[in-house]
Amino acid sequence: MTRSTGTEEDGTPRAEEVGPSELVASARSMIVPGQRAVLGIVGAPGSGKSTLGEALVAALGEQAVLVGLDGFHLANAELDRLGRHPRKGAVDTFDAAGYVSLLRRLRARDEEVVYASLFDRSLEESIACAVPVPRDVPLVVTEGNYLLVEDGPWEQVRGLLDTCWFLEPREETRLRRLVTRHMSYGRSPEEAHDRSHGSDQANAELIARTRRRADRVIRVVTSDDPTDLVKEPTS
Repeated sequence: MTRSTGTEEDGTPRAEEVGPSELVASARSMIVPGQRAVLGIVGAPGSGKSTLGEALVAALGEQAVLVGLDGFHLANAELDRLGRHPRKGAVDTFDAAGYVSLLRRLRARDEEVVYASLFDRSLEESIACAVPVPRDVPLVVTEGNYLLVEDGPWEQVRGLLDTCWFLEPREETRLRRLVTRHMSYGRSPEEAHDRSHGSDQANAELIARTRRRADRVIRVVTSDDPTDLVKEPTS
């Protein structure tokens, strides 16, 4: 279900309201046996990136693997050393060069298996070599906040994606999800509100400025609730 297409006057993609089944079909159309395509999903914290990525991979089965940018969070000890721990999740708290290197290896397909890292929210740390990507998997779905940033190593990411979708739920929906997510990890309602409207919002504003580089701007809708995709508070 698509209700809006095309571009704005400045060339920025116009937001589309799209049903999950259409997005699965779009992802499936990228699959070519014997080849490798990379689909990027980007958006602000709470936009539903992880949820959509997981749904796509679940629908596509062995033809797709999900690789998250969150696996490239710098370790807490390194964030402490750099004095960045209070801003964990900001653009400079990731190993951008490492993520670019992984994408290059995934595109090359010259290794039997490439292992990606996984971010464990219960530990608040990344686990190395936790996500195997066999050479014969034709579609890699990768999701994260900063896939369209143009500074430093991030600038190389866009050229390594065959297509990139920018998720843009209604702002009240995104913030509600985000507050709920923070509370689910043990933060008080006040702490969850302050984090969602503070450091997370600063990150969201940076991400919003990269929207124009996406191929599609998407608001995922369902027949039951046209303003929301998920009931789970995921990123």
